[in-house]
Amino acid sequence: MPKEESTEHSDSPLVQFLLTSRWVVNLEEFRCYPGRYGQLEISPWISHIANAWLVIPLMVGNEITGFVILASSRTQLDINWEVNDLLRTAGCQAAGFLAKMQATEALLEAKKFDAFNKMSAFVVHDLKNIVTQLSLMLRNAERHRDNPEFQQDMLMTVEHSVERMRQLMMQLREGATPPGTPCGVNLPDVIERIQRAKMEQGHSVQLSLNERLITRGHEERLERVIGHLIQNSLDATDLGGKVWVKLERRGDRAAVEVGDTGHGMSQEFIRNRLFKPFQSTKQAGMGIGAYESAQYIRELGGDMLVESEEGKGTRITMILPLFEVRTESDLHEKEAV
Repeated sequence: MPKEESTEHSDSPLVQFLLTSRWVVNLEEFRCYPGRYGQLEISPWISHIANAWLVIPLMVGNEITGFVILASSRTQLDINWEVNDLLRTAGCQAAGFLAKMQATEALLEAKKFDAFNKMSAFVVHDLKNIVTQLSLMLRNAERHRDNPEFQQDMLMTVEHSVERMRQLMMQLREGATPPGTPCGVNLPDVIERIQRAKMEQGHSVQLSLNERLITRGHEERLERVIGHLIQNSLDATDLGGKVWVKLERRGDRAAVEVGDTGHGMSQEFIRNRLFKPFQSTKQAGMGIGAYESAQYIRELGGDMLVESEEGKGTRITMILPLFEVRTESDLHEKEAV
């Protein structure tokens, strides 16, 4: 058949008849015996189709998604109840296939929106951290604005914030993962850098770094993850409480323990809500930071272990694969042999 541009509205007499009766409409029979089809009206555009013969409804459950028009058979065919049943069954199968295609397209579109919304939530969370950092700098600017060291630190902070926001815009626009490839990250250097930043904000974090261990990852992302866990511990701990970070080797893995003597979490929260997006014990928290942290640690082949008790504190241990740096050449081993 040639392409037909006409449309049939869902409330038209033809569609309503197909929906209520589920019949296969034989147009030749309809022209000869219209009374058999009650109040059925055939749209003019269908009547003008040459050799239009059968109208088969496409039913999915109690809904009609469309109909198929077949041209006259090239050979004589008696349309009896068996043929009608077969055509209705074929129509249901075709309708099911079309419904599956439409559902798949809708699911893909929903997944794209879900991915964009998830990425937007990460961006909002990171922007919140940047705003907090800049707000702290502004609060101290009035008191230290004449201090050359503060001025230099302020410029570095603004430069870092601008670069971070530029990366966030790139992620949001291109849907890309944070730039850079995994490399060796010196964990003590990262932890000590975070401790210094927290001390400048007036917080005390005790360190116990038994070895200078190196893991594989993105230094900036690891610093954000560890910094997020430390900040959570500081937020959950009252004045006089204790927050610590412990680094040690466990077999062929590095273990970074962030602990506190703060409010703690219930076992129900740890089991059902921790490390899930939009779940947080903080009134102003979004739960994105913990979710993103756990996701990234698992991407690196690591794991997050949680021990907590309400009123006594929390210990979260990141298990990370070690990045072994060899200082000896294989040539020396061969010479020794």
